[in-house]
Parts: sequence; C-alpha cells; structure tokens
Amino acid sequence: MGNRLSKISTKTGDKGETGLGDGSRISKTSTRINVIGEVDELNSWVGVLAAELDSQDAHQIILSQIQHDLFDLGGELCVPGYKALAPSMLDELENKLVEINEVLPPLKDFILPGGNKAASYCHMARSVGRRAERAIVALALEEKDGDSSVTPLAIQYLNRLSDFFFVLARDLARKDGGQETLWKSRHTQSKTDT
Repeated sequence: MGNRLSKISTKTGDKGETGLGDGSRISKTSTRINVIGEVDELNSWVGVLAAELDSQDAHQIILSQIQHDLFDLGGELCVPGYKALAPSMLDELENKLVEINEVLPPLKDFILPGGNKAASYCHMARSVGRRAERAIVALALEEKDGDSSVTPLAIQYLNRLSDFFFVLARDLARKDGGQETLWKSRHTQSKTDT
C-alpha cells in the first residue's frame, strides 16, 4: 500500500495542506485529517498503556492487535475507498471484551477514571476512542454519498473499542489487590450525612 517514507521532512505541508495515500491533497483542517489524527492519538495511548504493563501480561497480545487494527483503520482513512478492516477484527475485540467482563463483578455504581496508572491509561484510551468515534461519524455524515465514505465497520470498531477499554480499566484497577474508585455525589453525600 502506497509509498514508503524515505524522507520525513518534505516541507510539502508548509502551506496547510497534506497529502493522502491516493496522491490527493487536502486541508489539514479537514474532517478526514481530524479523524486520522484522533485515531493516531488513540493508537499512541494504547502504546502508553502497553508500555505500562509487564511484557508478559496476558493483555499485551490484544493491545498489540488493537494497535495494528488502528493502523489499518488509519490506512482506510488515508486512502479514500480503500478497505483494510475485516469483520473478524471486530469479532476478536468483542470476544476479548466478553472474556474480560465475565470475571468482573456486576457494575452497580459509576466509577471514576483512575484506580492505578494502567487503569488510568485505559480510561484515557477510552475517552480518546470516544472522541475518534464522534469524529468518524461526522466524516461519515459529511461524505455519506461518496465512493470514499466511511464503512459501518470502522464506526462499529471504534465504538466497541471504547467499551473494551472501559472493561479493561475495570480489570486492571483490581491488579495487585487494587480497586475501582466509585463516584459519590456530593449532593447524595450531604443528604446521607445529615
């Protein structure tokens, strides 16, 4: 797919445009470039999370796969009309989400982002994933009738990925005897304290 980069500083973007994988040039403020940036940031947070976990942690395999999937999604976005995601990628993610969630206690309260560093990184990935999802939906609406439109699978993948990171955060918060931080409303607290 596409050309390999042999020169990083090309200066071709100095006037506010950038090149797509199909050779076309668009504004760096376009919705498509915004989505590419959101997916890139999400992939970076997944890398931070993976670096926080022990190299032998069982979650490393799925995190590595997610990074590759996000790179494939970036390829789809960079080359309008190109398809790289497959339904099996969504299936694998959903299966892992279910597997992790099955061993967690039922969620009875809202939880705050945090718990420990790894869980916090999960919450960052989750929230950036939701932002990427909103951005890709905006792109899909903007280009809904074109040949380069976003596939439903791309939207589904980002949606499920945020769910996955929520569940993974719950799991990682319990590492080494830790726990989730439950939300307690000040309004509710003041009523129960009196």
